[in-house]
Amino acid sequence: MKKILSILCLALALTSCKTRTSSGITAKQADAIEARLDSMTVREKVGQLFCVRPEALDVALEWDTDEKLASFKLQSVNERMLRVNREYPVGGIILFAHNIEDEAQINTFQSSLKALNGEPLLYVDEEGGRVARIANNPNFKVQKFSSMANVAKKGDIKEAFNCGLTIGKYLKHYGFNVDLAPVADVNTNPQNPVIGTRAFSGDPAVAAKMVTAYMKGLEEEGIISCLKHFPGHGDTKTDSHFGYAQTLKTWEEIDACEMVTFKAGIRAGAPMIMTAHIAAPKVTGSDIPSTLSPVILTEKLRGELGFQGVIITDAMAMGAITKQYNSADAAVLAIIAGADIVLCPKDFREAFDGVVKAVEDGIISAERLDESVRRVLVLKARYQN
Repeated sequence: MKKILSILCLALALTSCKTRTSSGITAKQADAIEARLDSMTVREKVGQLFCVRPEALDVALEWDTDEKLASFKLQSVNERMLRVNREYPVGGIILFAHNIEDEAQINTFQSSLKALNGEPLLYVDEEGGRVARIANNPNFKVQKFSSMANVAKKGDIKEAFNCGLTIGKYLKHYGFNVDLAPVADVNTNPQNPVIGTRAFSGDPAVAAKMVTAYMKGLEEEGIISCLKHFPGHGDTKTDSHFGYAQTLKTWEEIDACEMVTFKAGIRAGAPMIMTAHIAAPKVTGSDIPSTLSPVILTEKLRGELGFQGVIITDAMAMGAITKQYNSADAAVLAIIAGADIVLCPKDFREAFDGVVKAVEDGIISAERLDESVRRVLVLKARYQN
């Protein structure tokens, strides 16, 4: 609780709770969003701030590793999920490789997911290369890309645009709304175990052009893009999936490298940015993960860079979070820091109830809650099928 209260004080000093982002929607849509906000319960609002795996809604499943989770091969909506979803509405569902079998299955599954309480946006990680849930499934005959680094080798932004366009087209066909791509990291550290060729380049100027072109390709097909991982995971020596990771750069050093791609993406109209769980002690003055830092999300991303789209966390079940925080505290801290959507908490119901309690106790103000819900509803109005 001390961590939550101290970060709350800092966040309140950095943020304006009444910011509204209605860019890209009509006045009629904006009015409808305000009317909906006024009619929603706290639980309905809180649900919009979560994107979860389908397994999070099945109380019969227990897992402690990704391998165990994948072994369930949850590929359809069952009665347990419907029962949980009535009490825990959710604004987003993300599918992983083990949730996807073939075209017939994904079409049926997506239709059932869209009908869930919360009218969820449907997410996937389809970067191209080694992270591609559809293209790397042999049951789908879609164009595959070896890596984003290879896409960028020719130095032609048309290659990156066509990559985004191609991926966006088949994601739209299979019912997705959000692609958690492109990777906007700059691959500057050869010891980096997690980014590597997922990034377009080690040159920020090259990466920036490729990132914005890919993003525009997705946009052309009506798919929400997501720049990741802010403030940059390309210069770390460890993988935040498993534990603590950090950058020892100052903000000035980050601004000269990693921020080149994010600034370009923001200028080009990026609708969503994903946080990194890396610590940046020379920026924040502490070892707190960037996902939970008001300095990184509110002061830097919202304030200095002027980003007014949706901020989504990286998966909160990753070791950099779970080894330090429980699901409830992590979700509350992320929202206080400035995040709008909490992705894949380890225990969804614990995280959801923790945020509800934080709202009821005034730790998260009603205005702060509405700020994020409004951003999510605007995104849905612009892109949802």
